[in-house]
Amino acid sequence: MSTPLFEPAQRPRIWAVSISRLRDLFFDIAGEYVERADLRIVSHGFEDAVREIDAAGAGRPDVVIAGGSNGAYLKTRVSVPVVLISPTGFDVMHALARARRDGAKVALVTHGNTPDEVRRFVAAYALDVTFASYQSAQDAESVVLDLRDRGIDVVVGPGMVTDLAANAGMGAVFLYSRASVRAAFDTALEVAQATRRETVRRQRLDNLLQHLRDGVVALDAQGRVEAMNQRLAAVLGVDAAKAVGRVLLELAPDLAGSLPDADGDTLCTVRGVSYVVHRGPLASSGAAAGTVLTFQESRAVERLDRTLRSRQRVQQFSARYRLDDIVGASESIERVRALVRRYARSDATALILGESGTGKEMVAQSMHQLSARRDFAFVAINCGAFPEALLESELFGYEEGAFTGARKGGKAGLIEVAHRGTLFLDEIGEMPLSLQSRLLRVLQEREVVRLGSTEPTRVDIRVVAATHRALTEGIEAGSFRADLYYRLNILSIALPPLRERPTDLLPLAVELLLQATAREPRLAARLPDAAAAGRLLAALAEPLKRYAWPGNVRELQNVIERIAVELADANAEANADADAGAMSEHVAEPVLTRDMLRTVAPEIIEPHARTKKAALTLRERSRHVEADEIRAALAAHDGDRDAVCEALGISKTTLWRKLSATQ
Repeated sequence: MSTPLFEPAQRPRIWAVSISRLRDLFFDIAGEYVERADLRIVSHGFEDAVREIDAAGAGRPDVVIAGGSNGAYLKTRVSVPVVLISPTGFDVMHALARARRDGAKVALVTHGNTPDEVRRFVAAYALDVTFASYQSAQDAESVVLDLRDRGIDVVVGPGMVTDLAANAGMGAVFLYSRASVRAAFDTALEVAQATRRETVRRQRLDNLLQHLRDGVVALDAQGRVEAMNQRLAAVLGVDAAKAVGRVLLELAPDLAGSLPDADGDTLCTVRGVSYVVHRGPLASSGAAAGTVLTFQESRAVERLDRTLRSRQRVQQFSARYRLDDIVGASESIERVRALVRRYARSDATALILGESGTGKEMVAQSMHQLSARRDFAFVAINCGAFPEALLESELFGYEEGAFTGARKGGKAGLIEVAHRGTLFLDEIGEMPLSLQSRLLRVLQEREVVRLGSTEPTRVDIRVVAATHRALTEGIEAGSFRADLYYRLNILSIALPPLRERPTDLLPLAVELLLQATAREPRLAARLPDAAAAGRLLAALAEPLKRYAWPGNVRELQNVIERIAVELADANAEANADADAGAMSEHVAEPVLTRDMLRTVAPEIIEPHARTKKAALTLRERSRHVEADEIRAALAAHDGDRDAVCEALGISKTTLWRKLSATQ
């Protein structure tokens, strides 16, 4: 007993189709294949057999076996493989020998042209044989009748021909033998195995395609669909199964002219949605083997780009401060917080005005942290800290070979690094005039051109600028472009100097002292919380409030840092005793005296004349900054001067005077 090629449930379905005496041969040898195949003998032919195969649905055959014109007909009309029964040379010789015994005149009738090897065989043995061929059933009947009229005694041919000859009163010899039918059955089994393997391979490939996030289609050399996943079918609005075998451009005419002509990427629009389309070869043998197209939604590419850029950011391009880090409860600071929250919802360019040390970058970082760009880079650069040539390369980047010493491969500028995030331009008033025009183009076109390049790069950035200078004075002096000022001054925030918010001074000093204490281990145990720090500074509240603080919060931070160091040194011995537990069960709080403050910050206890003079000079220099602050307040209150006067605590006369002072 032979071993089955398949499990019973997996045996290939083979249908043997015949309407002639070939059917008898099928029955004779069927038993030999019962364990290797699910065999069915169909007594229909031509169109009836096609309908029966199509109606079988999931039970349709894996392979069909047929002979002659019936097999040729089925081969062009059914989607399953058809194995044709081919007579061997021995079949022909044996059939002709039998025919010569039965009659003097013999005809060999074949479907299609008579094979040349048969003609050579007959000629070699000088056999008197008439050759004839047919294409269809009707044609076969005409051929047989014509042979009868020509006096042919015996016809050798396939089953349908021999049946027609017998009906016409002629001798008939069946051309096929058991050996040729067995050969057809063996071939059918091999085809079924190959088909099953190909089906499994295609199922795996299709399963892989269906799990891809992108739309994928495989095309043959003529652009016909070989495979398409459901994602792309949904994009094109077609049935993936019905799309196989059809030309892609017929299924989606909108793609005509937009698909890449060569391997690579391009952008195209399908039903109103933008996609990045990549073209590659279906096989390594070249374009003739077909093409694979992948459709990736451009928004997905942008999301991936944002994710990659976010992951690649280094710490220096992250915002550290949040709105809660801005200390103070004065009305002016509350107004700043309200503007930061409001402006964070916008992508418009913002200008932060304020004296040095008022916390302009902290405000910019807070605005970034509250915005939709919080997950991307916060890139800060001080426009006054670089020479002009270096500032240009830092901001705009450069291509390889743009100048001597340029990095191999070029370098992205900070504007590109800030893509999807926020670019903070500190001290914008110090930017050289030649670079202001380039920055203006970035703000207008949202694209940047590297040094040494002619290709612009698109950037999506929110720009926040800051200055301690009166930009209106720079415009009058010709050192700052008016068009750039108006492009920057869309949203304005004016930061009050420290001297104008005395109620915030002590809370701010307490917070700075706690930060300094955290960096000074010798004080950490003695100043555990804000209450302890507040008690330490309470005695010096008045001198701190009387001082003008020309350096604002930055100067206060420096003074507090000095105080922390002095306290640590002055109380070193007490700290050692407290740690050892020799003097008391409790750790004593440090004490700050006026003499200690006089030592570390004499300008606060005993202001010199030069300090007063500097304060007066600062007021003179800041008149334009005050005017800019007033204009920012007017913008925030929609031009309501009464509301601005109430918010700033000034009269309408003072408002008019301060605005007129810079005209």
